Amino acid sequence: MKHILSILIAAAFSLGAAAQVTDYGFNCIGRLALDNLALRENDITVGCEVLDRGYADYNSYKEYLAELGIRKIRIQAGWARTEKEKAVYDFAWLDEIIEDAVSRGLEPWLQTSYGNPLYPGGGTPVLSGGYPESEVALEAWDRWVTAMAERYKGKVHEWEIWNEPDLTRRFRNDPMPFVELTVRTAECIRRVDPEARIAAFAWAGWRPALFSKCMSAIKASGNLELFDWISYHFYTYRPEEMYAKVEAMQDSLSRYSSKIKLRQGETGAPSKGYMGGALDKHDWTEVSQAKWDLRRMLSDKARGIPTTVFSISDMNYQGSSSDAIRKKNVKGLLETDDANRVLRPKQAYYAIQNLVSLWPMMERLQEDSGISVSGQGSWSLYPFKYDKKRCCFVLWEDSAIPSDAVEMTKVKVTIPSGAFRKPCAVDVRTGLVYALAAPERSGGMAELEVPAYDSPVLVTDRNNLCITPLE
Repeated sequence: MKHILSILIAAAFSLGAAAQVTDYGFNCIGRLALDNLALRENDITVGCEVLDRGYADYNSYKEYLAELGIRKIRIQAGWARTEKEKAVYDFAWLDEIIEDAVSRGLEPWLQTSYGNPLYPGGGTPVLSGGYPESEVALEAWDRWVTAMAERYKGKVHEWEIWNEPDLTRRFRNDPMPFVELTVRTAECIRRVDPEARIAAFAWAGWRPALFSKCMSAIKASGNLELFDWISYHFYTYRPEEMYAKVEAMQDSLSRYSSKIKLRQGETGAPSKGYMGGALDKHDWTEVSQAKWDLRRMLSDKARGIPTTVFSISDMNYQGSSSDAIRKKNVKGLLETDDANRVLRPKQAYYAIQNLVSLWPMMERLQEDSGISVSGQGSWSLYPFKYDKKRCCFVLWEDSAIPSDAVEMTKVKVTIPSGAFRKPCAVDVRTGLVYALAAPERSGGMAELEVPAYDSPVLVTDRNNLCITPLE
């Protein structure tokens, strides 16, 4: 653990030193203090997927989880890995993960995926594969789900049923068998744990007609009350472009239920281009990955959507001959080698640490704040209120896919007079904090000069932050 912390500190200071070289016309007064991140309360999830297929190694990255500061982790439960002999369950691999996560104060949520070819009609254990449909396979599925719910009751409180079924042609042509599988799975979990929170679907894309067909079928069966949330996994090269789909999905969902919530269940950017998985056809770097993750997570925060970052580590799909992905998926916050060993944290890991440290400040969106940005470009700007006295806002230039450029420019932001006594700006990506000049007042409003670029910058009062002086 001491070795990991030394890596984190060294890299953070390296980021800071690099940023100081560029003169933005603002005085850098230090960096965010990241003490006690493991104790921070938040509703963020970090993905710990693909362990069921051996594409990542929990033991290799587990020490990094608490230091990241995120409270929830998403895990795929792996029927085919657990039941290799009919009616004989080997939960040892999953027990180890669940027990360790809970001991670290993390909240695991389990996804019941994928199929098991041990049974005729049992589906396949890979992304975009088949799901159980034969009677014998469905009965075996029920037994496995029930055994898992009994085993982890009190430790796992949230469940998700299957991963991205809409990627398969079978589902798109006729979703009813999967809808029935979803309902029977939720019933198995609820019989064991009536307080469990269950996701009905984890959608890869926005398919309005298919979504309505599925929700109508569940409503007609009288089973909407089984479910608490629905996940979506949207990937767009410019992260802000996904929200037209999110809003349409939310509008459609509201026609069926006011109880069921929408949740961002998986998405993230790669750190290298042309590797594998979604968004791979672009020249990504660690800088643009960090920017993309921050922009998307803060866009979720502003909309009140529980958010996720995918994933904690790189995923080695390249050994698979049957999965939907055949290359290394480098969306991890941690770089791994081909043996799934962690080599180092990427820049996005430190950026997410910074975001977690600031998360409590952004308690609720203040839509009538009067804050606005002037000048050229397209801007995302979100004012937040922490309590009666403390407030902040985040902004970034959002017109394009995140770039590799780290130079900032000055923009003028109109704020209410007296909003900040000692204004400062935090580059969320690097954690560096800049003092801002007192705003020019004009009546009830004032104009503040702020450093900005295509990555989130947070502006607040200096007294709201814990700042470590630069050495």
